Amino acid sequence: MQETKVRSIKINTWGAGLLLGAVLAAQSQTYLSPYDLDPGADASTLYVTAQTGHKLLTFSTGKRAVTGEIAFDVPLNGTAVSRDGKTLYVTGGESEGLVFIVDAASGRIEKSIPVGHSPTAPVLSPDGKTLYVCERFNNRIAFLDLAAGKESAGVEVLREPIAADISQDGRWLFVANHNPDGPADVDYVASKISVIDTQTRQVATIKLVNGSEGVRGIKLSPDGKYVFATHFMARFLVPTTQLERGWVSTDALSVIRVSDRSLQYTVLLDDVDQGFPNPWAIGFSDDGNSLLITAAGSHELSLIDLPAMTQRIEDEAAGDADGAHLNAHNNLSFLSGIRRRIQLPGNGPRSMVVDGTTAYVAHYFSDSIDCVDFSNPAAVSVESVELNPGADISQVRQGEIFFNDANLCFQKWLSCATCHPDGRTDALNWDLLNDGIGNPKNVKSMLLAHRTPRAMALGVRADAEAGVRAGLKYIQFCVRPEEDALAIDAYLKSLTPLPSPYLVNGQLSESAVRGKDLFESMSCVSCHPAPLFTDLQMYEVGTTKGQDVGRLCDTPTLVEAWRTAPYLHDGRAATMREVLTTYDHAEILNEASRLSEQQIDDLTEYLLSL
Repeated sequence: MQETKVRSIKINTWGAGLLLGAVLAAQSQTYLSPYDLDPGADASTLYVTAQTGHKLLTFSTGKRAVTGEIAFDVPLNGTAVSRDGKTLYVTGGESEGLVFIVDAASGRIEKSIPVGHSPTAPVLSPDGKTLYVCERFNNRIAFLDLAAGKESAGVEVLREPIAADISQDGRWLFVANHNPDGPADVDYVASKISVIDTQTRQVATIKLVNGSEGVRGIKLSPDGKYVFATHFMARFLVPTTQLERGWVSTDALSVIRVSDRSLQYTVLLDDVDQGFPNPWAIGFSDDGNSLLITAAGSHELSLIDLPAMTQRIEDEAAGDADGAHLNAHNNLSFLSGIRRRIQLPGNGPRSMVVDGTTAYVAHYFSDSIDCVDFSNPAAVSVESVELNPGADISQVRQGEIFFNDANLCFQKWLSCATCHPDGRTDALNWDLLNDGIGNPKNVKSMLLAHRTPRAMALGVRADAEAGVRAGLKYIQFCVRPEEDALAIDAYLKSLTPLPSPYLVNGQLSESAVRGKDLFESMSCVSCHPAPLFTDLQMYEVGTTKGQDVGRLCDTPTLVEAWRTAPYLHDGRAATMREVLTTYDHAEILNEASRLSEQQIDDLTEYLLSL
């Protein structure tokens, strides 16, 4: 039987050594929210990117303590460290993204380089000359020439690039696109991996298996032969009649060969009767024998025998020239006997660094680092270090914790965030049971949900409060305490819109200004008036089909519409332009038919700027 020993360490005072040269402020109640964890020149120093704390912390693995910090005035999303450990590259900001270049010895911010919307996952080329940055909401990868201190090129990818890693020779940049692109009312819907040839800047696409979505982690294996990506496996083609045995959602690891940039296999990370929810960070032991993966939804660490897993994959693929083994992603017992699950004391393990046989796991919600010694897999020991001791958990923060916690779900298959990442949408159609069976609907963003009743596409819930409570009952098979639902309500009410990437210096572009005039002169504004851009009414708009034909639809808000593709209640419109030009949406099609191409472009630009 596996034994896990846990020891908790509270850091009540900051370290005296100002390794980063920053002035250390007194401990506050601000949440740090560790989002990224990176090693220095050696693993004796770790850099903790605290997203909502707007700080970069230095953590000594020997002292098990924070020894310094640098404060920033924007949220942070990632850090890369030069090979000699002397320079830090920190990505931060939202609509006006920045890459900060920091001298590690002094803690001085030497330069900032403007980049696109919500920059994250900075990756250094092996020669240290180029920094690649994921511009999440520009759907783009920025190439930064570090010698010149500016962007040298930009490459378009698919949708919400959120993580990246580079081949050992620097030729191939593998990019994880978080959400699926395209329409949702089709048989194949999945996130994809973009592969950029860094020499020619050409982009290829690796299709993941159907239902793959919510990609969070991507990492090259130590031998350079494989790329691993963590994601969900949505079972969206069947009604959500039961949670047992992963009928709604499972959790997966896709294995990609670097040699030919092709998908080799998709491994389910779950057990037969228990999910491994919200898989996120990926790490490897120094000897390459252990693969480590965190489950951000259940606060666990999987310790996988990598050679054994690789052999099983090769055995599955042997003699399978037609690629049928790629459809073997329904095997919930694939890792049986070669994987150990370790329950961690922290909450929200989203980043990890592995040094030898010690894994350092940073937890987003508990503001802590777990130091996991797996040198003896049968008796793993854990030291938990609090980075922000004494911080009170507000109702909003507790609601966010519940929203992301799959422990609330029967058999831990999913959390609210599985379908609503960051409180928004996973871009899929789901056949829920609240309005019949056989009529899937596209997932709605939860932004402004409590201010825009009714809830659900057909308004089957009176308001968001009713939807939250029904959702909790469904995933738990019981009624949870009312204070849990109230906390989730508070979190969802706290969500605020991000500025659109279509804005120019925070303002409408010239095209969008013209589109605004069109919007206000056409019938659009009667159903979508500012400031919520919905009149809170229900209409028969001619877009329902099947058993829903003739049913009334709730008028959705257009706020943050740039983030919620595909469109219409069944996700048939891949783009906002298609809503205006292809699909019969009330009188819009008739009005749009009288518009010029330029006017349609202007109206689209305005709608995507809200």
